[in-house]
Amino acid sequence: MGVSARAEHVGSLLRPPDLLEAREAHAAGRLDAAAFKAVEDRAVVEVLGLQHAAGCPVVTDGELRRESFQSEFTAAVDGVAGAGMGAWLWGDWHSAEVGDLHRERPAELAVVEPLRARRGMAVEEFAFLRGQTDRIAKVTLPSPSLFANLWSPERSTRAYPTLEGFLADVTAILCAEVRELTRLGCRYIQLDAPHYPLLVDPTWRAFYEARAGSAQRWLAQGIELDNTVIAAGRPATFGFHLCRGNQHSRWLVSGGYDPIAATVFGRIDADRLLLEYDDERSGGFEPLREVPEDTQVVLGLVGTKTPHDPTEDELAERVRQASRLIAPDRLAVGTQCGFATSLLGNAISPEDQHRKLSLMVGAAKRAFGSSRGSAAQ
Repeated sequence: MGVSARAEHVGSLLRPPDLLEAREAHAAGRLDAAAFKAVEDRAVVEVLGLQHAAGCPVVTDGELRRESFQSEFTAAVDGVAGAGMGAWLWGDWHSAEVGDLHRERPAELAVVEPLRARRGMAVEEFAFLRGQTDRIAKVTLPSPSLFANLWSPERSTRAYPTLEGFLADVTAILCAEVRELTRLGCRYIQLDAPHYPLLVDPTWRAFYEARAGSAQRWLAQGIELDNTVIAAGRPATFGFHLCRGNQHSRWLVSGGYDPIAATVFGRIDADRLLLEYDDERSGGFEPLREVPEDTQVVLGLVGTKTPHDPTEDELAERVRQASRLIAPDRLAVGTQCGFATSLLGNAISPEDQHRKLSLMVGAAKRAFGSSRGSAAQ
């Protein structure tokens, strides 16, 4: 059996202050590795309790052990220079509350040597998580083509003459990761692909086209790599998350999924699509027509960027609107994105976070009569 839960959050959760303090102390050499791991473990147990209390049928470790949702790749693999926190923050970020923020791509960020995996990315996360919960334990991993920005025409060609060769090695490393996760008993893996919706924006489309040719060709090649990872991780269920940027309550682009829906929704071999649909920036539900009949859709209706919440009735009405395009037994209610894409976290409180998780579960019950569905562990 696969996963068919009717309520599901994307993955990341706010880091508690004591964990952030311990991370800083460990980096400064004031806290040894064993003591730091103990703090991490306690923090994961606490966020699991939060998810259990909210009634979440699918739980994660909140990505609490990571600097950013994609940072474990470069933390676990040799060959990349300049992969500090700035590597995950660059771009033209926007926010209605605090205005726009432009960050340049770090000049030193590049793959400079052939990649070599030193350790797993998420196996430690899952090994601990599976022993702490009887609910569906989800592990999140980045889409391989997300790391195209690590390949630099100026600095990377000695190690990888082509971007395609670099991404082939990235994909191989992720394939090995999902095989090991599956061997350890993981039954639900999510690939995060926030870079695909960036193609609705002309500036970002030009960035990727400069490296890989046409946008549609780039998109099709990326989906092919994603499907390679998914095939390597079977029989696990796979989710696939698409959003428009999420960093400290900021976002990168606006626009509906329409330009990419046929390629992404139609060709990805994932079982569940987790889509951003919390406000007008997400566009309408019409692209859901492109979702194959054997694929479920988690409507990301609950925003994670601000304290504002709709009502359960409003969320249930939006589910009814979507069900005009896709059968209601294939729908679920979710969050628009994670609560803490990186250490920074979004500009909401822990109380806001708990309320939103509870709202998500309550809205699923209101819309479907249950938040759980059926699931395999």
